[in-house]
Amino acid sequence: MSGETQVYNLEEFDDKNVERILEDVYFALEERGYNPIKQLVGYLLSGDPGYISSHLEARRKISSIDRAKILEVILRKYLRDVE
Repeated sequence: MSGETQVYNLEEFDDKNVERILEDVYFALEERGYNPIKQLVGYLLSGDPGYISSHLEARRKISSIDRAKILEVILRKYLRDVE
């Protein structure tokens, strides 16, 4: 153990949590036979949780995150990949 203070980037932690939840929701929607992209877009545009199945607690999970945060994470990841 080096005795140095460990520094964590809280924003990076939050982004990883959002990414994990999006992956869980995507899988749950796909498993139920839905088009996950169309369902997620519908949810993000309307805010209506009815677009997200309750299968595997997907609706509860995605509802726990602010939609603006979800869009922020998606854009940040996309634009990072473009660079």
